[in-house]
Amino acid sequence: MHNEEEVAERCTRRVCAELMRFSAQRTALIVVDDASDDATPRILSRVGGTTGCDRLTVLTHGRNAGYGGALKTGSFHAAREGFDYVLFMDSDLTNDPGDIGKFVEKMRSGFDVIKASRYCRGGAVVGVPWWRRLISNVGNRVASVLYGRAVRDCTNGFRAIRVDLLARMTLVENGFAVILEELYQARLLGARICEIPYALTARPRYGKASSFVYRPQVFYLYLKYPILSALGHRRCLEPARRP
Repeated sequence: MHNEEEVAERCTRRVCAELMRFSAQRTALIVVDDASDDATPRILSRVGGTTGCDRLTVLTHGRNAGYGGALKTGSFHAAREGFDYVLFMDSDLTNDPGDIGKFVEKMRSGFDVIKASRYCRGGAVVGVPWWRRLISNVGNRVASVLYGRAVRDCTNGFRAIRVDLLARMTLVENGFAVILEELYQARLLGARICEIPYALTARPRYGKASSFVYRPQVFYLYLKYPILSALGHRRCLEPARRP
């Protein structure tokens, strides 16, 4: 989370309520506060430990580390705590916590990477401007072909990954391109990958506006890893350094 005071409590309570369905498994909600300068830290501190949110762990960055940096912090904590999987999701509730059960089913089937997909059968995009849908659809079709059609929704950040697989990756991207870098390295490592259908919804009106903007640099970063995958390029994969 970064400056998500409008949705911080709503998001954490909804995810924690969903995790209670899986009482037979050990679960936790790890929220990385990426140096928010609004009321987000105070809200998370108040919510933690309250009824239904006792599984909440808040990790705080003193300086903004970006999307990729926040994911690494959360992943390292999950590894230290001995969890088998990490499930990444956005904090603005554009990813429905009700879909967590679909991920759990695939985890039980032994998949290494589980991607939520807007573009497989049963997937959808709701309330997003047509031009954003068009760019995303075309871009993902291109990336899917370059990745060998391993997945159809390559850029989606709603995904689960086996912790020991993440530990074998060296991820350098601090922005959203880490999603593509992650998929690229997962394929190099021979990961078993699958998709589950889900519906992406627009950011709620009560939340802050999305900071994501399509620029030439964005297209380069997003297509770099699919192209490397198509060319058969192998990077040296070493265990990531723990902070």
